[in-house]
Amino acid sequence: MEKQYVRVNGNWEDDGSFIPLFILWENGLKYKIEKIGQRCPAASLISGGAGLRYTCLFSHGQRRYLYFCENRWFIEK
Repeated sequence: MEKQYVRVNGNWEDDGSFIPLFILWENGLKYKIEKIGQRCPAASLISGGAGLRYTCLFSHGQRRYLYFCENRWFIEK
């Protein structure tokens, strides 16, 4: 698998943490993140890179990992 860099919209919390709310693909599609299950430092063993990994639950129960690495967001394709 490869990395798909995406834009992310979200909110900054009072403690300085960031909560992603939407993923925006380069073709304009926007996907709402229904729930964040976990946020932790981790490596992407599939596509390479390491950073802050968010376990995201999207509509229809689809679970994907969203990474913030080197000031960019990516999701495994």
